[in-house]
Amino acid sequence: MVHTISGASVVVIAVVVWFLGSFITQRVPFLRRYSIPVAVTGGLICSLVVMAVYYVFGITVEFDTELRDLLLLIFFSTIGLSAKLGLLKEGGKALAILVAAAAVLLILQNSTGVLLAMAFGAHPGYGLFGGSVSLAGGHGTAIAWGQVAEEAGLVAAAEVGIAFATFGLIAGGMIGGPLAERLIDKNRIENGHGGEDPAARSRPVEPQKKNHLPPLSASLGTLLALALCVEAGDLVNQFLFSRGVTLPGFLTAMMVGIVIANLSEPLGFRLDPVAREQAAEISLQLFLAISLMSMQLWVLTDAVGQILLVLFAQMTLIALFGAWIVFRLMGRDYDAAVIVSGFAGLGMGATPVGIANMNAVTAKYGPSPKAFLVIPLVGAFFLDIVNALVIKTFLGMPFMQVP
Repeated sequence: MVHTISGASVVVIAVVVWFLGSFITQRVPFLRRYSIPVAVTGGLICSLVVMAVYYVFGITVEFDTELRDLLLLIFFSTIGLSAKLGLLKEGGKALAILVAAAAVLLILQNSTGVLLAMAFGAHPGYGLFGGSVSLAGGHGTAIAWGQVAEEAGLVAAAEVGIAFATFGLIAGGMIGGPLAERLIDKNRIENGHGGEDPAARSRPVEPQKKNHLPPLSASLGTLLALALCVEAGDLVNQFLFSRGVTLPGFLTAMMVGIVIANLSEPLGFRLDPVAREQAAEISLQLFLAISLMSMQLWVLTDAVGQILLVLFAQMTLIALFGAWIVFRLMGRDYDAAVIVSGFAGLGMGATPVGIANMNAVTAKYGPSPKAFLVIPLVGAFFLDIVNALVIKTFLGMPFMQVP
């Protein structure tokens, strides 16, 4: 028996799941100490409950993910609307270094995935889905490349990609906070830019209050801009697809947002940053909650051992890479620790997870302007482009040919 939940019910459950995660995080020191995003906590608990319902009552609970896909487009549109080209110059050396580090990580991820796939006796092409296609790329990239791989002869490549992207979402949300906490403790970084003292870490985190709410005109203007990003991005994607160019939908929506952001001031209108940030936070948290609560964990039981082994190897890789390479390159300070938490999210679960990790860390220790400048820029401008080049390079290797 299949029970499908759709429409407003998905929103209601997602919000309840978020509050559940917040409630549990406030009362479980481990989750609070290691800055696990509340949406990850609540969403994972919901997916475990859904799995129990399946095994006990034989009922398959499915969530309509159309809203989740729309939220992803909205979130990346907010990134585009905040990505003015002048910020690239402001990011400067740190941005260039982090892009180079991301390129190296993508190569290492795919090399690890390919070697493990070959060790399991599987086609090495599947290793790319246990690498940067699904982990750094996320669900959108996994689905897009999965369709291409299936057309080339890799059976169920899209399903494999979605499985890795889903578990990577969890892993990225779970290791980013602890990794930053470890770096802060080990290097005795006492606080951030006006953050609280480490002695207060065990206290519940109170939500930060906004000084003001945006006027109705600003909220409606932001809503209009986001709608234009989604609609125009879809038109651009259809145009490119008709000419044989395959890009994830969120990437074209973000590109439209970048265009709007950089034309807004010359055309004489201003997008309210508070309204944009609120839209980004809401879409991000609901996206994560719906993604995690809609996981059908029982479907992956046959391959869960191999999936977890690959994920453990990738988690170890990104933890070592973040601590030994990224943290040192970024200056071994508080900003560097926050950047590492975001970088772990980028590498294991795509940009939304990286932002959620940094939100969790900075809510406790204080803001990190540098981290919130370079991580979104890497995720928004460069990561998907570099990832596509790395993937195509691997696909061109002789051992990748499908018999």
